[in-house]
Amino acid sequence: METLDQLLERIARCQICQPHLSHKVRPVLQAASNAKVLIVGQAPGTKAAASGLPFDDPSGDRLRDWLGVSREQFYDSSLFAIVPMGFCYPGKGRSGDLPPRGECAPAWREPLLAHLKNIQLTLVIGQYAQAYHFGKQCGGVTECVQGWQLYGNQIMPLPHPSPRNNLWLRRNPWFEIELLPVLKARVASAIA
Repeated sequence: METLDQLLERIARCQICQPHLSHKVRPVLQAASNAKVLIVGQAPGTKAAASGLPFDDPSGDRLRDWLGVSREQFYDSSLFAIVPMGFCYPGKGRSGDLPPRGECAPAWREPLLAHLKNIQLTLVIGQYAQAYHFGKQCGGVTECVQGWQLYGNQIMPLPHPSPRNNLWLRRNPWFEIELLPVLKARVASAIA
């Protein structure tokens, strides 16, 4: 079996979605075999694609606040593995970024997750990641996140932390009141 470093090198050279994109591919993810928390996002945005750091944008600022961690902790791969459903920026749609490309998950997800044996908490962010991980049992994002207690202590669905979700956050005050304190406590426990 190849090492995680070898696998990450292959992912860095991946061109599988290039024929479908108008821009150059740049896989963006973070992983180490001793990571404690797995963050499953959707796909990098333009800023993250440009910098090569996942969640290197206002969404990341909000996510780090939700988790109760510093930027340094967040980008410590021994603490956090960040493995989106699509590794490359998918392009712009009419009302935001396009969905993650469908090639990444089948090609890379299982081999990559096989190396992450120390994960204590998985955070599943946004509709595309939730559909992949929970299927139809979860419903939409609101229903899925409202049912966070149904999934046990090792996995939590979250809305996307994008500023585009400000309206969702205002309409769902229970998220910050009920879920965020538990999320912060679980993250602190996992990375302690």
